[in-house]
Amino acid sequence: MSAPSSSASAGTGTVTTAVPARLDRLPWSRWHWMIVIGLGTVWILDGLEVTIVGNVAGRLAEEGSGLDITAAQVTGVAAALYVAGACSGALFFGWLTDRYGRKKLFMITLAVYLGATAMTALSFESWWFFLFRFLTGFGIGGEYAAINSAIDELIPSLYRGRVDLIINGSYWLGAVGGALLSVVMLDTDIFPQDLGWRLSFALGVVLGLVILLVRRHVPESPRWQFIHGHGEEAEELVSSVEREIEAEKGAALPPPAGEITIHQRKSIGFGTIAKTVFGRYPRRAVLGLALFIGQAFLYNAITFGFGSILITFFDVPTGSTGYYFAVIAAGNFLGPLLLGRLFDTVGRRIMISGTYLLSGLLLFGTAWLFDRGSLSATTLTACWCVVLFFASAGASSAYLTASEIFPMETRAMAIAFFYALGTAAGGISGPLIFAELTESGVVGDTVLAFQIGAGLMCAAGLVAAFLAVNAERRSLEDIAEPLSAVRAEKPAGDVS
Repeated sequence: MSAPSSSASAGTGTVTTAVPARLDRLPWSRWHWMIVIGLGTVWILDGLEVTIVGNVAGRLAEEGSGLDITAAQVTGVAAALYVAGACSGALFFGWLTDRYGRKKLFMITLAVYLGATAMTALSFESWWFFLFRFLTGFGIGGEYAAINSAIDELIPSLYRGRVDLIINGSYWLGAVGGALLSVVMLDTDIFPQDLGWRLSFALGVVLGLVILLVRRHVPESPRWQFIHGHGEEAEELVSSVEREIEAEKGAALPPPAGEITIHQRKSIGFGTIAKTVFGRYPRRAVLGLALFIGQAFLYNAITFGFGSILITFFDVPTGSTGYYFAVIAAGNFLGPLLLGRLFDTVGRRIMISGTYLLSGLLLFGTAWLFDRGSLSATTLTACWCVVLFFASAGASSAYLTASEIFPMETRAMAIAFFYALGTAAGGISGPLIFAELTESGVVGDTVLAFQIGAGLMCAAGLVAAFLAVNAERRSLEDIAEPLSAVRAEKPAGDVS
């Protein structure tokens, strides 16, 4: 095991450390599984809850549900408030995450998320339901910023791509569970009309509390610690992890590959963050915007009118759409699971551009078959499943990209910004564009919706082909040098 390269007292100063290299050369271990379970499994809860809300909309609108609300208000007003909460929560908690640390914030954001979900289950008036849908989104937006930054800083560079993709893709495991769970929870032969939907939310809270207990053991990011004046804590943490892994593997670890010297600092201002993201890395900023907006519109083109398309064009009973959704949700999870490793081996540029372009082209093909009347409910779902197999890997890589191509000090805020913009584009512009198209009952309108999503996905793929960063198996500090790094002179232009 490598001894600490230097000492660093709490406060600010100049410190030379091998902490990043020591973290990156660690073999996969039980410690890494603890991080994945503690931080990554919350996406399953997010997928579970969002899917349940969509599926219980009809039940909430029924007389006797215990809530005076319409289905349109659930899928319209409440959904918009959830999106607004997610966008504002990402930006608010993203700034706090870069300032006060990953651990403090990923505990707070999960607590906000769980508390708001529990209050949603207790809704007695529509305004209460709307308020806590907003606060649930506020918490989950913060989760995206805090969790993605922490995961990428704790996972070794050899595995960073596949782990990040699978964790973000695990949202769809929750979607599968939510689709199937709603079938049971809404069965009035099992649960009363005013109880089943409440228990659906309550179950998510129980599962989340288990995750919260595991998350208590996930440490602060040593990368954040040594930059923000906690160098000794960073050295002690990494040393303890090294001892644990050496004991588990029964062999000494290889020496770290290098060191970095930085000026420790307590905080980074908004002006510095903006200047860094858009001034020093303009091409990477364009890449992030393209990836998030492209995937947001493709997903809305398919999923926003998912149920109405099946009901309107194929006479699928309302109560059966959950089964079809479970199928495409499974395809969404299998994409990152099976393709994730290739992002670390074949490389980011080829895989990101390839998954975006291929999913866009496949959706164009699906639109053509749909326009010809060649599809049934089953074959359309199969087409969607294939499209989303590739699109899900691409969409997950958008989060990976935003979290690894900008300097350490701006990481959470960069994730928050691109997530918020993509979420706003998909959750606000998407419904405005796709609502009438997918619900009009006119084949040509639905075809146009598919083509818009496919076109933007292909455009993002082309942007990635030229601008994607070859970040595979590289240290985060090598991909984007920390702003605090000691250098005689920093480049003034775009260093993408």
